[in-house]
Amino acid sequence: MEMQKLPNGNNHHDADVSVEGGLPPEKATLLQHMTLTPKRTQFTDFEGKTSFGMSVFNLSNAIMGSGILGLSYAMSNTGIVLFLILLMCIAFLSCYSIHLLLSSAGVVGIRAYEQLGLRAFGHPGKIMAAVIITLHNIGAMSSYLFIVKYELPLVIQAFLGETTSLDNWFMNGNYLIMIVSACVILPLALMKHLGYLGYTSGFSLSCMVFFLIVVIYKKFQIPCPLEVFGNHSVISVVPEDTCTPKYFTIKQETAYTIPILAFAFVCHPEVLPIYTELSNPTKRRMQNIGNVSILGMFIMYFFTATFGYLTFYEGTETELLHTYSKVDLLDTLILCVRLAVLVAVTLTVPVVLFPIRRALLQLLFPEKPFHWLRHIAIAVVLLFAVNLLVIFVPNIRDIFGIIGATTAPSLIFILPGLFYIRIIPTDQEPMKSRPKIQAACFTALGFIFMTMSLTFIGIDWTSGESRNLGGH
Repeated sequence: MEMQKLPNGNNHHDADVSVEGGLPPEKATLLQHMTLTPKRTQFTDFEGKTSFGMSVFNLSNAIMGSGILGLSYAMSNTGIVLFLILLMCIAFLSCYSIHLLLSSAGVVGIRAYEQLGLRAFGHPGKIMAAVIITLHNIGAMSSYLFIVKYELPLVIQAFLGETTSLDNWFMNGNYLIMIVSACVILPLALMKHLGYLGYTSGFSLSCMVFFLIVVIYKKFQIPCPLEVFGNHSVISVVPEDTCTPKYFTIKQETAYTIPILAFAFVCHPEVLPIYTELSNPTKRRMQNIGNVSILGMFIMYFFTATFGYLTFYEGTETELLHTYSKVDLLDTLILCVRLAVLVAVTLTVPVVLFPIRRALLQLLFPEKPFHWLRHIAIAVVLLFAVNLLVIFVPNIRDIFGIIGATTAPSLIFILPGLFYIRIIPTDQEPMKSRPKIQAACFTALGFIFMTMSLTFIGIDWTSGESRNLGGH
């Protein structure tokens, strides 16, 4: 069990420590102090040293996922203004969710998602939180490695100037993900603390900023109507409103946008680990980190979606980079963007792996001190398992589509709301108080999101269509 410190410096179990023998009060106090002063078993033997900026980089990198490539398509189904309204609402709800988590953690002096589950619902709550975090982040890691598997061979092929696929071993996506996992992801995942990944997270975000700059630049380079090259057919008759932006659009696909945007801000498994390693950790300081990170991603999401949509309008595909391929398969700038996106998602995998390892350590070795062998073994096993999934399970996206549709609402809405209701003392905030009612409504909203997402997946399966409901 993680032994985090309360603001007064004592562990949350200290209140249960008794002094036997009927000693005088001053000696009992001295004895208790001597008992508690020696080094206690902690989850990590680490005093928070990560700066505000590095923490923002890590949390922003946790938020940023492959879902950014589908936001232009989402905007084409909602219109610019409706998309902006929905994005603002989801960003605000994500900030509120972080507030609920930090408030619950502050009351009990715990900075671990699994331990909040233990305090709120006992051991079943701890298991539930750990399992949800593990499944969700394994799904996210798998989606990132799928991008590497299918995009990296195309990038290599384009840089070689080939228009047809090659049979060389370095064009095999399965080999490539193993090489990337062993040479890039694993060394970063072996870092002892999440804060050390602030530099790689910053570089990852720089790659996505480059992606945004190119999207803006291409808006003024690609004509509308789109001049299609290659094997794509050219439409002889172009509708008059093809190059007219829509501001409010309501159609069947509009409903799919809501879960896509909601999942685009999933970062909650990483919030408490980042909080644990933050220098001068206070609730307000961590909340500010969350607010800055979400604001930064909100700006990136909106501008990427807007300029991508204003480039292709109704012709925007579900994956923005694929739409650019219609123009020129060997466009050097777009190839650089593809490579930048690959670098960004690759450097995100270690950040996503940390909460899984933390959850497994909480479940399997709750009172064990940090040990390098255990730390390394879990990382190797996780990466090996995810590589196997990506290589041998062809429909893994459908499997983790369901997992994402259930775990993401749980992590953003349901669990933070339930933790707040259960952990905040009723004498401090009665059940009928405004904060508790808000938390209850927030939890109910999570169940609505989950029902919507599962319904859409069911519709997709029955209609034979395929949409990506995940934000990562």
